[in-house]
Parts: sequence; structure tokens; C-alpha cells
Amino acid sequence: MAEAIDVTPNTAQHRYDITVDGQAAGSSSYRDTEDAGTPQRILYHTLIDDAFGGRGLASVLTREAIRQSVDAGFRVVPMCPYVVKWTTTHDDFAEHIDPVSSAHTALFD
Repeated sequence: MAEAIDVTPNTAQHRYDITVDGQAAGSSSYRDTEDAGTPQRILYHTLIDDAFGGRGLASVLTREAIRQSVDAGFRVVPMCPYVVKWTTTHDDFAEHIDPVSSAHTALFD
């Protein structure tokens, strides 16, 4: 039987959570900002629990976090190294990706 994998927004914690068969497996943290009135969501940290490693869950989580962010009206700024790499090898959302600027990095200083 296939595993039930779900990615859900956790707005209280500013992240997307991924579960496998109802068990917490990881998350993708974000920070919302805007550039010239355009809403942006910075994806800055992706974490998959070691017990769930090697299953491609980080890719599933990243794709869904980006899709849900775009569907909510955000442009996505990949700051997490995993998300940066994912966006360079997947062009699914290329027209919705913005580069990291000094203004973005200053938000984390």
C-alpha cells in the first residue's frame, strides 16, 4: 500500500509541514515580505527528519511549498540551499521565482 504523504500550511509557525501516514516528517520554513508591492515568500530552511530520509520527501515538500505559495499569490525567493538547487533543476515554477537580494538577506541579520 502506498504511503499517504501530505503537505499542509502551518501559518502559525510560518512553515509547510510534511507528514507520512500522519507522522510528522519535516518542514519548510518561510518568511513573507514584499518588493515594490509584490508579495514574496522566502523559503529559507528545509528539514526532513532522519527517520524519513532517502525517500524524496524534500523534493515533494519543496514542490508543494512553492505551488501553495504561488497559488496564494506569492512570488517565491529560494534562500534555503536545497530549494535553490531544486529550482535550478526543476522549471515547473520558473516564472514565479525571484532571486535573493541584499534586502532579503538583511531580514535574517
